[in-house]
Parts: sequence; structure tokens; C-alpha cells
Amino acid sequence: MRINKLLSNLGYCSRRETNRLIEENRVTVNGGLCIPGQWVELEDNIFIDNKPIPVKDKTYIALNKPVGITCTAAKEVKDNIISFMNYPEYIFPVGRLDKASQGLILMTNDGELANKILKSENEHEKEYIVTVDKHFNDDFIEGMSLGVDIGGIKTRTCIVTRITEDTFKIIITQGLNKQIRRMSRSFGYTVVKLKRIRIMNINIEGIDIGKWRKLTEEEIKELKNK
Repeated sequence: MRINKLLSNLGYCSRRETNRLIEENRVTVNGGLCIPGQWVELEDNIFIDNKPIPVKDKTYIALNKPVGITCTAAKEVKDNIISFMNYPEYIFPVGRLDKASQGLILMTNDGELANKILKSENEHEKEYIVTVDKHFNDDFIEGMSLGVDIGGIKTRTCIVTRITEDTFKIIITQGLNKQIRRMSRSFGYTVVKLKRIRIMNINIEGIDIGKWRKLTEEEIKELKNK
């Protein structure tokens, strides 16, 4: 794999940070200076500042993201999730939850697990509570659940249940950009509140807005086995 992906998977630093280290001639592979995007193997002798890559403990965090925080590791982006958490070690968000939405986002330094969770064909469940700008009928519930054409892409069938006249719960197995907002818009509704409450076996229960907790060993084990 590329050096950027390896260092991210090992929880050492981001892919962008890897590029910076390489440009500063601080990374060597088998005795030679590393070049941007270089392909490497775990068995290669990779050194940073003339030292082997340190082994990092894996971190797994469930965050209840507030509205207004952007799910990016790019620190130059205003109100980015990394600056918001100010966590002392390198971590990154697993996927995205758009700026106008709130709720559960997983943070980790385990690139391998993150890739597994995000892989579309694994069809991992994500659950949301959504409020729209007006009352909806049962045709809306049925139409959303059967799949919706959003710009030439038809969403997978999903589970949609009514909570109130203008609020529903939806369980999807995709992660298309602003998917639920676009699905709702196709029926003439505008999402006014969107909250993610579950990703796979991890739920937001007991986590206040803006707060987070470490995942339990049992939760991590189940995540890895799905």
C-alpha cells in the first residue's frame, strides 16, 4: 500500500501529514529517502526522523457532534472536528455527518477498521431521527423506504418509521453525500433537524451534545467482527 495509507492505518498520522514529513526528508524506506505516494510493505524498514515507526495504541471514541462542526481532519477549516475535540493524540472521523446535522460520529486512529466500516458493500446500518418542515403522509414513508432517485443514483431500500406528524426514524446502509436531505427533498420536504443516533452496534445514548466517550472492549470487538 502507499506510505500515506500505511501510516494512517497504523495510527501514526494523517495522509496529509505524511506528505509533509516526506517533503521535509524525514522519512526513509529501506535506507533511501521516501518519495510522495511511495508503495511500501509492512516488512520494509520505515524510519521517521531516523527512528522506527512507534507503535500507537488504537483509540475508539463515540462523539455526539453538535450542529456547526465540520467532520474533517483539515485543521485550516473553520470549526473542524479535530480542533473542536482538541484530543491529545492523532484521531480522525470515520465518515461524515454534515455541518447542519448533529449526533453520533466515530473517531479513531485505526485506519483499517475505518475503511471496513465505510465500505459501501458491507451495508452497515446507520440510524437517524429526522424532522422535516411540514407534515407528511404514509406515501412519503413508503416512497422513502423503497429507494429514491437522487441525481441519477437510486438509494437502497431502507427502514422508515413515523415518530410524529413531521418526524421519522430512518435506517440506511449507504453514506451518500447528504443522502437523507436529498431523499426528503425529492418528495418536496426540507429537513430542519437531523440527528444520527446509531452506527452499527454503537448508539448515542448517554452522550450529551458536544461530549464523547471511549468505546468499550465489547463494542470494539463487535465492530471488528461485523
